[in-house]
Amino acid sequence: MQLQEITRVHTITKKEFLRDYVKPQKPVVIEHLIDDWKAYDKWNLAYIKDIAGDKEVPLYDDRPVKHDEGFNQAHATMSMSAYVDLLKKEPTNYRIFLYNLMKEVPSLKEDFKFPKIGLRLLKQIPMLFFGGEGSKVFMHHDIDWANILHFHFEGKKQCVLFPPSETPHLYKVPYSLITREDINFDDPDYDKFPNLKKAKGFICHLNHGETLYMPEGYWHYMKYETPGFSMSLRALPRKMSNLRKALYNVFYMRHYDNFMRRRKGQAWIDEKNERAMSN
Repeated sequence: MQLQEITRVHTITKKEFLRDYVKPQKPVVIEHLIDDWKAYDKWNLAYIKDIAGDKEVPLYDDRPVKHDEGFNQAHATMSMSAYVDLLKKEPTNYRIFLYNLMKEVPSLKEDFKFPKIGLRLLKQIPMLFFGGEGSKVFMHHDIDWANILHFHFEGKKQCVLFPPSETPHLYKVPYSLITREDINFDDPDYDKFPNLKKAKGFICHLNHGETLYMPEGYWHYMKYETPGFSMSLRALPRKMSNLRKALYNVFYMRHYDNFMRRRKGQAWIDEKNERAMSN
């Protein structure tokens, strides 16, 4: 695919970050933004198991969307201790997605700080994401069109991004936040999905302690190259047009989609996938 490496910087000032990346809406990897966090030294899978091992956590895999499953409905649950053991034992498709572990284990909040980098970060929802070797997060964009700081811990993670301008080439599924789920973004089938040849995006490989800035509405596909986990902090979209899109998604789109799933069942899912191709 037409992917260019995301720019990397060692450190960055607030002025540089706003001028060079937020204002022009360009992604960047900041290698040493959080070196002064306690989490930089403390956060690994063993520490999470020790401090939160008894917590029951929601798990997701890579099965296709089903009409009878709700928005972000978990596929299974497991204790955090058992899940970390599974991650270390063998590759698994089970992931933890959008999990507010801070609510369950408040002491984790003492391990990080909200970076003073020019974004008005929402302090109520620091979210954690876990994955095993080879597990993938389907190509999607976030419902709230947020500006996202994505911090990675332990191991390595591949991130593929596309700006919103590339949406016409990505086979977006109507009334959803995803592309066609049968697209393999590691090895696309250009005979079936020829428009992907036109899509221009970005790629990076995050290491422990590195931060990825994802601008508003960016599509992202994640693959855990080793077992690990990440945390995201988010800020509301700065562009009024993107804020309107976020409000539409939250207050209309997802509710309409759930209504149509109940009304038409699997036929609704099939119809949306067909429209992604015809569009």
